[in-house]
Amino acid sequence: MAISPTEVRPEPASFRDPANRVFHVGDEVLRGLDPQAAEHWRALTGSTFFPALVAARKVCATEDAPPTLVPAATGTPWAAVLRHERIPFVSHPYEWSFSMLRDAALLHLEILTAALGEGFTTKDGSAYNLQWRGAQPVFIDIGSFEPVRDGEPWAGYRQFCQTVLYPLMLTAHLGVDFQPWLRARVDGIEADELRPLFNGARRLRPGVLTHLHLHGAMQQSNAAASTTDVRDQLRAAGFSRELLLATVRGIEKLVRKLDRRPPESHWSDYQRTCGYSARDRVAKEQFVAVAVAAGTRPRLVLDLGANDGRYSRLAAGHADYVVAVEQDPAVVDELYRQLRSEGQRRILPLVLDLADPSPGGGWRGVERAGFAERASADVVLALAVVHHLAIGRNVPLPEVIDWLAGLTAPGGAVVVEFVHPEDPMATRLLANKPAGLFPDYRRDTFETLLAARGRITDRLELPSGTRTLYRTVMGG
Repeated sequence: MAISPTEVRPEPASFRDPANRVFHVGDEVLRGLDPQAAEHWRALTGSTFFPALVAARKVCATEDAPPTLVPAATGTPWAAVLRHERIPFVSHPYEWSFSMLRDAALLHLEILTAALGEGFTTKDGSAYNLQWRGAQPVFIDIGSFEPVRDGEPWAGYRQFCQTVLYPLMLTAHLGVDFQPWLRARVDGIEADELRPLFNGARRLRPGVLTHLHLHGAMQQSNAAASTTDVRDQLRAAGFSRELLLATVRGIEKLVRKLDRRPPESHWSDYQRTCGYSARDRVAKEQFVAVAVAAGTRPRLVLDLGANDGRYSRLAAGHADYVVAVEQDPAVVDELYRQLRSEGQRRILPLVLDLADPSPGGGWRGVERAGFAERASADVVLALAVVHHLAIGRNVPLPEVIDWLAGLTAPGGAVVVEFVHPEDPMATRLLANKPAGLFPDYRRDTFETLLAARGRITDRLELPSGTRTLYRTVMGG
C-alpha cells in the first residue's frame, strides 16, 4: 500500500543530484532513482565488487523497495526506489578526528579502486558520502556509482581534495586542526585558501605540489573552459582508465603517509588528574551503570565530555548505541584509535565543543543538521560537565539544564553530576573568575532547577562529599 506523501520527509542534505533523492518514511531511509540512475543501479547489483563491499559492511546495505513508497519528484514517478539501512547517528566530517577522516578517505579510495576494476566510478568525492557504525566507516551514497567513461578523470577529485585531502594535509603538515575550517564552509577548503600556507620549503611536503599547487593552477587555467572541453583535452592527451586507476592508487598511498600524533593535552591525562578517589570512581561507575540500565533499553546514549570513553564503554553494555562527545581533537583521536583496535561498532567518538556545538549549515542552514537537531537521546550522560559550562564558560545554570533537556527524547533520562563549589576542581575554576560572579552556583539551586524540568529518581553523593550524581527523567 502506498504511503501518504504527508508521511514522507525529504532528506535536506539530498538535493544536489537530480538523478536521485533520499527520503525518510518513519524509521526507513529510501532513495528515489530516475531512469538513468535506476539503470546504473541494476548494473551495480550485477557486478562482483558491489555485493562484496556490502557483505564486508563497507557499503551500506541496500535493497529494492516498492516505487510507490515515495512521491514523484516533479510529477514523474521514480523509476526505482531503494531501501537503505539506517545509520545509528549521522555525523559530519568536522566532528571527526584526524584518524577518522583519514580512515574514511581510505575506505572511499578502496571502494573507488574496486569500482574502477569493473568499469564503475563514483561521481562524487565528498567526505559527507561516508558515515560510521561505531569506529567503522561506511559508504552511504549509492547514487554516486555510475559507469566509468574512458578518457575521463575522476569527477569527484576536486570534492575529495576540498573535503578530505586538504583538511588532512592541513593537520598532518602544519599541526592545525581542520575541524573549524570544514565547519566554516560546507563545500570544504578551496585550494586558493590553503596555497598561501604552503609556500617555500612547505611546497615540498608530500602531496602539496601535485594536489594543491598544480591542481589549483589547473583549475585557474581551465576556469573558462567547459567540462566537455577539459574531457576532450584529456582524451587527446591519452588519458586512460589505467592512468585513472594509477592516479587513485597514488592518492591512496599519499593518504596513508599523512599522520599526526599530537602531543598530550591536559584532557588526555584527565582520568589521572581529575581528583577522583578510588571509592568515588567505583561508586560513580555503579551509579551510572544502574541509571543507564533502568527502564527500557536505550537506543541512543549521549556521553557529553566523554574523555577517554570510560563511561561510554560502560553505557554500551546496556544500550544499542553511544555517541561519545569530547572537545579535544587529540583525545577523540586517541579514543577512536582504541575503539578501532577493539573492533567497537557501538560507540561513535565525535569532536564537539559543548559550549559551541555544531550548528545547522549549508543551503538554508538545514543541509547539514545541527547537533541539537540530531540528538534525541534516551539517556544523556553529563558527568563532570556542568561546572565547566557554568563556571568555565559562564553559561547560567538554568541554560545548562534547559540544554540537557533539549538533547533528551521525550521520557528520556539525564544522568548528571554536580560538582560542589568547594570541590577542588570547582575551586580552581572559580579562582580564575571575579569574586561573587556565580552566587547561584549552589547544590540546592541546581536541584531546584533539575526538579523543575523532570523527576529526580535517584541521587548519590560520592564518598568525597563534594560531588553529587542525579538521574532525572525529563518531563516526568
